[in-house]
Amino acid sequence: MWPYLFLFDLLLRDLSRFECFNSTLRQGSVTHHEYLQVGKGRDVGLNQISLFEAKIADGNGEQTLSRDIYRLGHRFDFFRMLSCYFTTVGFYFSTLVTVLTVYGFLYGRLYLVLSGLEEGLATGRRFIHNQSLQVALASQSFVQLGFLMALPMMMEIGLEKGFRKALSEFILMQLQLSSVFFTFSLGTKTHYYGRTLLHGGAEYRPTGRGFVVFHAKFADNYRLYSRSHFIKGIELMILLVVYQIFGQSYRSTVSYIFITISMWFMVGAWLFAPFLFNPSGFEWQKIVDDWTDWNKWITNRGGIGVPPQKSWESWWEKEHEHLKYSGTRGILAEIVLSLRFFIYQYGLVYHLSITKKTKSVLVYGISWLVILVVLLVMKTVSVGRRRFSANFQLVFRLIKFLIFVTFVTILITLIALPHMTVQDILVCFLAFLPTGWGLLLIAQACKPLVRRAGLWGSVRALARGYEIMMGLLLFTPIAFLAWFPFVSEFQTRMLFNQAFSRGLQISRILGGQKKDRPSRAKD
Repeated sequence: MWPYLFLFDLLLRDLSRFECFNSTLRQGSVTHHEYLQVGKGRDVGLNQISLFEAKIADGNGEQTLSRDIYRLGHRFDFFRMLSCYFTTVGFYFSTLVTVLTVYGFLYGRLYLVLSGLEEGLATGRRFIHNQSLQVALASQSFVQLGFLMALPMMMEIGLEKGFRKALSEFILMQLQLSSVFFTFSLGTKTHYYGRTLLHGGAEYRPTGRGFVVFHAKFADNYRLYSRSHFIKGIELMILLVVYQIFGQSYRSTVSYIFITISMWFMVGAWLFAPFLFNPSGFEWQKIVDDWTDWNKWITNRGGIGVPPQKSWESWWEKEHEHLKYSGTRGILAEIVLSLRFFIYQYGLVYHLSITKKTKSVLVYGISWLVILVVLLVMKTVSVGRRRFSANFQLVFRLIKFLIFVTFVTILITLIALPHMTVQDILVCFLAFLPTGWGLLLIAQACKPLVRRAGLWGSVRALARGYEIMMGLLLFTPIAFLAWFPFVSEFQTRMLFNQAFSRGLQISRILGGQKKDRPSRAKD
């Protein structure tokens, strides 16, 4: 049921958990009085819920790294050890393993489809017209949708209120997009728990006590979910798109849907859940104000004393601040994990229509040369903006115009002479964009070395370009849906209860009256 109600005793349990660990290790006992179905709670929005879950995930990450869990695991018997695991860090560890399994599955599929192994297996005599395999995949995809996770809830409601009531509650939850919410929550737990395991740095995150009928700006949602959901969702989306492009010639559409439908659902939830659960998230005037605020935030320069809410540069510096206090193992782990983005380039450059007939390593070397040229051009533009934009604006604009003309000329030449197709252009973007992001992550991990080399300004400019592209990718479908007035009304009626909807309508009326007062005063 939305808005989601959180029980306050969860936080108290998390804070007192280390005391319980210490008491148990000293062979003490802790008395705990359990109350079932306590109705105490408060209405909170998605941002407050995410901050709360991030705080709890950070705490469980620190518990995983602590000596107390290690000692308890060695001193407990088997059954108490299982109980300790599933009531403390086990849930978050299982969540992390679930998401890592999705990553491993998709990267494995990427290797199979780019290397040609999947085509060889799919077109083999033993695998042609294998209807039983498709039936198995269909049943597997149904299970992957997560419906079986709701089975305990249905059994509990069925025993208390009847199975007809349980079925109606389940259908109502699906209509209110509870599956989207819990899938989004999965990403929150995974990100903060995994980051704490790698780098530490758990911190208190204030969730606020305000009423939640107010609209959260696009920039606020982007700051909160960019690293935890949006980037990972775009990465999974690129994997699914590449898998579809290079496997559609020998694979049926039905089998592709059966294999990837649950992952597409995860991608959609991670990218657009904050806007679905945002009050007035599809109201056109709010969208216009959000776009203005986003442009102001992304272009504002940071500095000493500038908060992250006012400047993208300050926010970006704070986002990778945890790497400053991470150890050597954490930095090496960050670099190794960033190397996965180079797989796209290595596999995709050999699937262009220009390079299909050759497997020479020279092709891969030329692709890196293209990346270096692009980075050099960006460095030139950055230096030109710093030196010529103030006093020699005409010269700076002429330089940018010449760069644009050169790029268009090269693109037209590649299309005309080697018969480069539109798919090749898309493949080039899918190959080079992840590589640039991987280089950016490595540069952030090696910030002291990059700063000494004098390249930190170029890294910041590259990061800003990626942030702008991701913002446009997220904002475009939201703005398109906001053109239709019924989308906003449908969102309010479907996702929120009646009291919340009335409060939202009242806030709109009061907001309109406040805007009308200055105009009346002028008249």
